[in-house]
Amino acid sequence: MQIKKTSDIKSSEITDKKLYLARRNFIRGAALVATTAATGFLYRKLNPTPQPRVEGVKIADVVKPAPEQAANSGFTANEKLTPFENIANYNNFYEFTTDKQDVARVARGFVSRPWTVSVEGLVNKPKVCDLDDLLKIAPPEERIYRLRCVEGWSMVIPWVGFPLNKLLDEVEPNSSAKYVAFETLYDPKRFPEQNGGTLAWPYVEGLRMDEAMHPLTILASGIYGEQLPPQDGAPVRLVVPWKYGFKNIKSIVKIRLVSSQPKTTWSSYAPKEYGFYSNVNPTVNHPRWSQARETRIGEYGKRETLMFNGYAEQVGQLYAGMDLRANF
Repeated sequence: MQIKKTSDIKSSEITDKKLYLARRNFIRGAALVATTAATGFLYRKLNPTPQPRVEGVKIADVVKPAPEQAANSGFTANEKLTPFENIANYNNFYEFTTDKQDVARVARGFVSRPWTVSVEGLVNKPKVCDLDDLLKIAPPEERIYRLRCVEGWSMVIPWVGFPLNKLLDEVEPNSSAKYVAFETLYDPKRFPEQNGGTLAWPYVEGLRMDEAMHPLTILASGIYGEQLPPQDGAPVRLVVPWKYGFKNIKSIVKIRLVSSQPKTTWSSYAPKEYGFYSNVNPTVNHPRWSQARETRIGEYGKRETLMFNGYAEQVGQLYAGMDLRANF
């Protein structure tokens, strides 16, 4: 899959956010004239959760990349972007709710400041980063990545973030560190589903060290040049574009470098269905459905699923010699 710079994308291939929202307002007016019996789904589509704003903080100062950074990032999928409304209103975030179409409503009002992320374990310089300090570690970049979920749907998202390896370099991993473990905030007052037994909380994930250090792996703090909405993982989340979406842990509070493979939430919950690696692989089916085809959110029909989600040229060498059916 050829990866192109943002500057190479034709303007006609990108959904302009302002134009899209203007069109949405027109559709809203027409729909309300046509009927007063709007369903809950239609209500969410016509009334998307507003973008979060943090008092005293300018979004552009926190997450919006300079144009030259976006143009020179080097990792950009030359595909039509998924509209912001779809990204913000169809989400997997079980800490809020298991209903993908209701996460935005439940997450409305989630407070993501103050926020700290601790980086610890097998490192020479452990640190606890305030969110502002974390976002200053490296200049944010816009990277247009595909997100492929195990349920068979996908998106193309303009993430804003910086390579995880920049943070790991800051803490100086020692030679015993082989894996990186991640942990989501545990706070049942802010995450209502954590009051129940849907999953074992807090949500945890992990990567092999070479996966974590790969330049495609980023810590994201924004989408569409603005701060992450709560339903998309505010204030900071992992994005590993060649893996299924559940690997991209949200609302991170702890990163720990360890010597052995860490437990992960879904592989602990259903080890025959969700492996540690979870690389996008159309030849390895989920036990209950095929992974050979996918549906792009906002489009009709299905498309062929790409090996490693289309990033085989960039990451295939990480798994040379491995049986990707056994190590799924």
